[in-house]
Order: sequence, then C-alpha cells, then structure tokens
Amino acid sequence: MAAPLKHIVTHTASAWGHARPLVHLSARLVKLRPVNVTILTSTAYYTRITTELARSFEPEDEEHARRIRVISLNDVASLRLDEGERAFEEAWKALDEKRELVCPQTGTRFPPLPKPQTVILDLFAIDAYNSVRAISGNSVKVITWHPGLTYAMFHLFGPESLGGRGNVRLKAEEISRQTGRPFGDVVREIAFSPPEGEVIRIPGMAPMYAHEYWPQDFDIPDEIATNIFPRVFETVETADGAILFTPESYEPEAVKAFKEWFAETGRPAFVSGPLLPSASKKTANECEKKLSKESAEIQEFLEKTLKTSGEKSLIYISLGSIFWPVKTPEKMWAFLDVIMELNKPFILSHASTFASIPNEIREKVKAYGKGVLSPWTPQQLILDHPAIGWYVAHGGHNGVLEAISAGVPQILWPFGGDQPLNAVHIADQLQIGYELIEVRTGHGLKPIYRNGRRPVGTIEALKAEAREVLGRAFGKDGAKKRERLQAVRQAVNAEWENGGASKRDMLAFLDSL
Repeated sequence: MAAPLKHIVTHTASAWGHARPLVHLSARLVKLRPVNVTILTSTAYYTRITTELARSFEPEDEEHARRIRVISLNDVASLRLDEGERAFEEAWKALDEKRELVCPQTGTRFPPLPKPQTVILDLFAIDAYNSVRAISGNSVKVITWHPGLTYAMFHLFGPESLGGRGNVRLKAEEISRQTGRPFGDVVREIAFSPPEGEVIRIPGMAPMYAHEYWPQDFDIPDEIATNIFPRVFETVETADGAILFTPESYEPEAVKAFKEWFAETGRPAFVSGPLLPSASKKTANECEKKLSKESAEIQEFLEKTLKTSGEKSLIYISLGSIFWPVKTPEKMWAFLDVIMELNKPFILSHASTFASIPNEIREKVKAYGKGVLSPWTPQQLILDHPAIGWYVAHGGHNGVLEAISAGVPQILWPFGGDQPLNAVHIADQLQIGYELIEVRTGHGLKPIYRNGRRPVGTIEALKAEAREVLGRAFGKDGAKKRERLQAVRQAVNAEWENGGASKRDMLAFLDSL
C-alpha cells in the first residue's frame, strides 16, 4: 500500500503582493513532487486566488491540480480581526485532527487529509502562527513566508547584528512601562519615526538613513503598525525555516547573509523567486483577464497604442493594491500632466482603497484620449505587451519581479517597507531604472545619505523631475538601462530552470519534509 502523500498548508496576509506569489509557489510545489497543498484564505480573496491559481495549470495538468485545494475561512478582509483568528484556529484544529473541512464560500466538503507536515505562513500572520504552535506544538514545521525584498527584511524584522531593530515589542513595552506612554505610540516612533541621522548598514545594500525607509507620509493602520510589526521579529526568530520570495541572482549578498543568519540556529532558508504563472502565456493571460472588469478595454487600448504610437511607447502606472499618495494626490495629477504634456499614452491602475479620482481628472484624461484609468488591471498582460515602454511603480517586490521577468524597466515611486530599497537597488546598484525623488513627503524630505540631496517636494520640482526622468527614459540613457536589464532578466528567469537556485531550493525543501 502506497504511503499517504505529504500535506503542506499555506496561508498569507490579505495583501495581494503577499498572496499572489504564494499561490504560484503552491502550484509549483504540487508539480515538483506528489504532495497535497491546502491554501487557506479569506472570503474576500477566495475568487481572486482561485482565478489566479488557474493561471498555473493547463487542462492536461489535472493530476497536479486536483492535489491543491483552496478553502475560505470566512468573511475576513483584514489582516487581523478576532473573527479571522478564530476561523483560522478552527480550520487548523480540523487539519491537525485529520477531520473534514467545509468551505463557507462554496459549501464544498473537503475530505480529511494526513496531518500537515508543514505550514507556510506569511510573516505577518502572527495570530495564525500562535494558533499552530498552541495546537500542534513542534509536531508541524512552521516555515515563515517572506514576500518582500530580502535586503529590507534585515532592518525591518531582523537582528541588530544585521542592521535590524531586534525585538521591537520588548523594547516598546519597556519604554512604555518606564515613561507611561501608550505602547502604540512608542512602536510607531521606533518603527516609522527614527531619529534623524541614524544610518542603516545591511549586507549588500548601500548605506541609508533610517528615515529613508519611509519616504512618504502614509499612515500605516494601527492593525499593522501596532499589532503586527512589533511582533514579527519573534515569529521569524522561532520559525523552523524560511522561504524567501526572491531570486538569488537579484540580491545574492542578501540571500547569502540571510541563509547564514538562519544557519546559526540550524534552520534552513530557501529562495523561490520569481513566482509567475507556470502555465502557457495564453492560458495565464486569459485567466488574468477575469480579474479585471476593464480587461477588454485595456486590451483594445494596448493594441491601438501599438498601432498609433509604436512599440515601447506606453507608460503603465500602478502603486499596488494598498499604497497611494493619500495626503498629496495632487502629485499624481501633476505627474499625469507631464505625461500628457509629453504626449505619451498611459494606463493608471488605482487599486488602493485610498485612491480617489476627481471628476476633473477623469474628464481631462478622457479629453486627452490616450490614457486609461482603471481600478484593477491585468498587470502581467500589460507588462508582456509590446506597447509597454516603462512601468511607474511603488517598488513592491511582486511588481518589481513581474516587470524584470517581462523585461520592462521601471521608474519607482516608493512609500515604505522594502520599496525604497528596491528603488535604490534598481536605480543605483543595478542601474536598470530610475527613482523619483521629488514625490517624497514627510520623512522623505530629509537628506538622502548616498548623495546628500534634500528633496524640495513641491509640485514645480516634481514636474521638472518628471520631465527630466521621462526624457532620459525615452532617450539614450533609458536604452542603456533597458539593455542592462536584459542580463538581469535572463538570470532571474533562469532561477526555475534546471540548475536554477529556486528550483534547487524548493526541491530541497520538499525533500526535507
């Protein structure tokens, strides 16, 4: 009698840049080895995840596809709610006890599977981590999922020996006890309002002032800032291993340092990027179109742009599913003014719940005739289209790797987290793109360590910079950056081929179960 298949559970936070690559990692795992994978998600993400998952399977992949199941927990749209914590805990108890699970979204009854050998948890899924440990103890391996740039993980959630802040929770609790200040205020000060002049040095990254890690005045919700950020260090320190969503060739020094850090305590760390659909382009693109109501309009616009403006003419703008210049939206409208002044076609994706497009901007874009405003775009379809020239992005790791894999150079408008480091890496260290400086606000208006520049931050300065950067991007300098990008693209896209670091590491991960 054949031994039962190994069982892996994956669960991510409600951020699409975290969830999307983990979906495709799950698909790759069932293709690499005969294992079962259960994806636990929220009702809010269920349809999006099942549609995204279909982008990694062809009809002939049925044998692989049937070994992966997506189960909604309940109607949880947030990263951290009591109902979400309880829903995950109940689902995990059923998995641990090898009981049937029922998906609230579809009513589908999933038969029992063997107890999971491992669970891959988003590093933000603190409550889920605690539930697994409380219910299963050390009988299940907990692998922390790092969905961002590895360079950034050191300072944000790493030890002080690697340029990190160490255990922020303990530090904040002690300061709060001594001063009487609210814990949340202390955490925000430590994490998001560092003293001017503090320099962060991490392996392989140019030194930066601590305030450069948050170059935009963007309010991080208390749910994340107070309840999640200060607790990540402890889960990372006590997890049984880590999977990094990054290609080793993109940031080799950081990957090496991270693996050495985990090896000090006998724990493995694996690379897995890039994580794109593993089905054909045709299948992947057709499925992605279902994620955006404007897909048909965007496809038509891309084809029209190709005919009227030519290849590499279009500017695609997307700041991800969360970030937006909430306090200075006029900077986005000013940037669009320069694009229209230069007569460039563009698509603006405004997926963030914080984004609001005034009627006057909609009318201006409509009158211009060469722009599209969309709340959700088929991003990979756009990046793969010959009309695309440049991608204006926030620098989140998911979008960065999608663009590199497609060979599309980027102009970065970072807000925080790993985004500013991706911007420095791309613009300065690899020299395959540009970083916008005059879009900065708040702490971002303080000096920049690597060149001493202090942004002005006015609309006039932003427009002048936009004209300069776009002029260079569509000129000889941009052509040189695009040429350098091709070598990075080739190395990144080879990571899942035979001999590639990501395929090697994921096989090693599966064989360790």
